[in-house]
Amino acid sequence: MKLVLATSNKGKVREIKELCPEYEVIPYSELIKEFEIVEDAETFKENALIKARAVYKALDDDTLVVIADDSGISVDVLDGAPGIFSARYGGVDASDKDNLYKLMQDIKERGFENSPAHYTAAIAIVTKESERTVHGWMYGTALTKAKGEGGFGYDPMFIPEGYKQTLGELENEIKKKLSHRSKALALMKKVLKSL
Repeated sequence: MKLVLATSNKGKVREIKELCPEYEVIPYSELIKEFEIVEDAETFKENALIKARAVYKALDDDTLVVIADDSGISVDVLDGAPGIFSARYGGVDASDKDNLYKLMQDIKERGFENSPAHYTAAIAIVTKESERTVHGWMYGTALTKAKGEGGFGYDPMFIPEGYKQTLGELENEIKKKLSHRSKALALMKKVLKSL
């Protein structure tokens, strides 16, 4: 089965390909020209659906399965921020590093060295027949110092529950087992089998 990803985020594409070796996974930008998708919903689930629907419609091929991931980190001492704004927390053209440093700074400004936090991944699956969504979560602690060069996004500042190292320091194999996205993708595979 061919899965078309409604993203051009290289980190997400690589991770989803690694976690779904049994499928042919391709970013939609390999099939059509990239276009802007306005994610204006208030939940990860709705934003994932917006992306998947937009790409499915633009591809205009009812044999394809389109999947979209909307994910982010929510920090307790910041009342759940950045949440659905994780990808653009540092501003419209912010890089992963800009977002990372802004989040660490915002935690510090509240007078904390760390905070409970969690990642959420919502995956939308859009086909000719149906629209489905699944979720995965990973709980842990957000730090105000970045550690490790691995992963992408907020990985260097997040220690998963039960570990002493950040996602930026942990081996890829361990991260795959813990990841909010891997948990959501495992559920997605069950949905795909039922299609």
